[in-house]
Amino acid sequence: MSSRLFAVLDCFEVSQSALTLTDIAARSALPLSTARRLVKDLTEWGGLVQLPDRRYRIGIRLWKIGSLASEQRDFREAAMPYLHDLYEATLENVQLAVLDGLNALCVEKISGTRAVPTQTEVGGRLPLHATGVGKVLLAFSPPEVVMASISHGLRRLTCHTIVERGRLMSTLAEVRRTGVAYSREEMTLGAVSVAAAVKGPDGLLKGAVSIVSRSNTQLDRLEPAVRTAALGISRTST
Repeated sequence: MSSRLFAVLDCFEVSQSALTLTDIAARSALPLSTARRLVKDLTEWGGLVQLPDRRYRIGIRLWKIGSLASEQRDFREAAMPYLHDLYEATLENVQLAVLDGLNALCVEKISGTRAVPTQTEVGGRLPLHATGVGKVLLAFSPPEVVMASISHGLRRLTCHTIVERGRLMSTLAEVRRTGVAYSREEMTLGAVSVAAAVKGPDGLLKGAVSIVSRSNTQLDRLEPAVRTAALGISRTST
C-alpha cells in the first residue's frame, strides 16, 4: 500500500505541479480505480488538494513535513550569504544543487531580469550529464552512481550534449582534476554554466554551486567567483 502512495506522490514535479486523476493513474502506472482511492485518501489527509478545475496538487500538510528536512534546510541556509554575494558580483543566475538519485536537485536559485532565462526552478531536477552542477555531482560521486547514470541513458538535449560514454568519462576525470565543471549549451541553447563542488568537513560531496550565463560569456572569468563561493559554503556547512 505504501509503495502505491509513494508512486502517486512521485508523479508531481515542478514542471507538472497540477495533475488530473487520469494523469496520476498514467504516470504512476496504477489502475484508475486504485489511483482514485489513493488520491481520495491523500486529499482527506491534506497531502493533496483539489483545484477548481479538478486537478490535484501537493497540499500544505506535505509542504510542512518537507520543511522539516533539516539537512537540506541547514545546507541551504549556510549557503545563502555566499549565493547572494555571487549574484551581486556577477548579476548572473546562481544555483545550488544536490544529488537526488540520478538527477541534480536544485535547492536554491537566485536570478535577475538581466540574467539569461533558464528552465531551472527550485525543487526541479536537472540532468547530471548535461549541466555544470550535474557534472560536478557526478564526478565526485561513487563509481556506481556514474555507471548507473550512464546505464540510465545519456539523453541528447541539444546538439552539444555529451552522449558518448568515453567522452563523458574523460570530462568527469577533468572535473575531478580541476574541481570545476562547464556546460556549454548542453542543456539549453544559448546558456552556459560553470560549477564547483561543495564539500563537508569530512571532504565528502555535499552539493554544487554554479553560475548560468549567456553563451557569449567568458566562463573562465566567472570561474574564480564560483570557486570562492563553493569554498565559503564548504567551510560553513556541517
